[in-house]
Amino acid sequence: SGITTLKIDYNRKDGYYFHVTNSNLSLVPDHFFRKATLKNSERFGTAELAKIEGEMLEAREKSSTLEYDIFMRVREQVERYIDRLQSLAKAIATVDVLQSLAVVAETNHYVRPIFNNEHRIVIDQGRHAVVEKVMGVQEYIPNTITFDSQTNIQLITGPNMSGKSTYMRQLALSVVMAQMGSYVPADSIDLPVFDAIYTRIGAADDLISGQSTFMVEMMEANQAIKRATPNSLIIFDELGRGTATYDGMALAQSIIEFIHDKVGAKTMFATHYHELTALSNTLTHLVNVHVATLEKDGEVTFLHKIVDGPADKSYGIHVAKIAGLPADLLERADTILTQLEGDTVTIQPQEKVSPQEKTVTETHVNEQISLFDDFTENPVLQELRDLDIYNMTPMQVMMAVADLKQKL
Repeated sequence: SGITTLKIDYNRKDGYYFHVTNSNLSLVPDHFFRKATLKNSERFGTAELAKIEGEMLEAREKSSTLEYDIFMRVREQVERYIDRLQSLAKAIATVDVLQSLAVVAETNHYVRPIFNNEHRIVIDQGRHAVVEKVMGVQEYIPNTITFDSQTNIQLITGPNMSGKSTYMRQLALSVVMAQMGSYVPADSIDLPVFDAIYTRIGAADDLISGQSTFMVEMMEANQAIKRATPNSLIIFDELGRGTATYDGMALAQSIIEFIHDKVGAKTMFATHYHELTALSNTLTHLVNVHVATLEKDGEVTFLHKIVDGPADKSYGIHVAKIAGLPADLLERADTILTQLEGDTVTIQPQEKVSPQEKTVTETHVNEQISLFDDFTENPVLQELRDLDIYNMTPMQVMMAVADLKQKL
């Protein structure tokens, strides 16, 4: 044709065609016929190209038909050996899983678990398999977990970021690994056989269907306490924080008591409500443990080690410091905390003007009532209960309230 840039292309609409740019249209041979016109080029065909195209498309269709015929013959042949193939596949899969567990156990120095019928958990220097893998063996701090046959609940206190959640998940993961036939990351491990693990860990919500984080939390807690048996394991992390302090503490306490008295499952319950640690005085199957900390010269180090007894204090302001909050904000928080921890605290507005210009009213707030201390009820409360306000005039109600206020 004399067209140096002549090339053959293909698409479904035009099939195979010669692609000729506008600058070469004068060189197009007479036996070319136009198939399509574009902005900068035109497409042409020939009788010979059409013949080749037909042969190629026919060959492609025959090839596809031949492939399918061969596939059908192979399938029929395989069908005669299906039982043997499935048996072989299951054997290979089983060997694959066991070999994987064996390699992991040998590489990471796991131990073979033993099981008991005494409802006892004894894990010596246990580790969290996944966290250890991410951090490295040298950095991960192992923890011993002990529940004797008479201990059903561990109440865990300690600051955020100190390792409470890892400690609890470590137990749950160790149970799963042991009962699936794996060795476990620990120096030794002795477990009962659990029928289920129920957890409430982390924050989640389902806002699309109108369920808040706290609602989801309560629903998951409900599933656990209704379905769990004495042979179950329950992991509750910070239950009750999604509502007011008294609400949350009351719910947390009642859930602990319900599990203790009516469920009997082995339970780990992490909380920031230090008041709950007094439950060990009345619940015989509950023990307190906490995350050890080292405090020196105003600096706090989390040791990530679980030890017996309740935590002596919280370290929320220290965690806020680690997060990088401004120093003057943290100093103000420390001042407020000191005031709130007193028997009677005075809440003072932060100074924004000079003392000479400032005129403020100080509000005295009584210390938060403990859930566990005995206290004498003010007789005014009984008088308030006895008021039959539905059979009183508004003026009588006002006079009665004024009288009660005077007595207070």
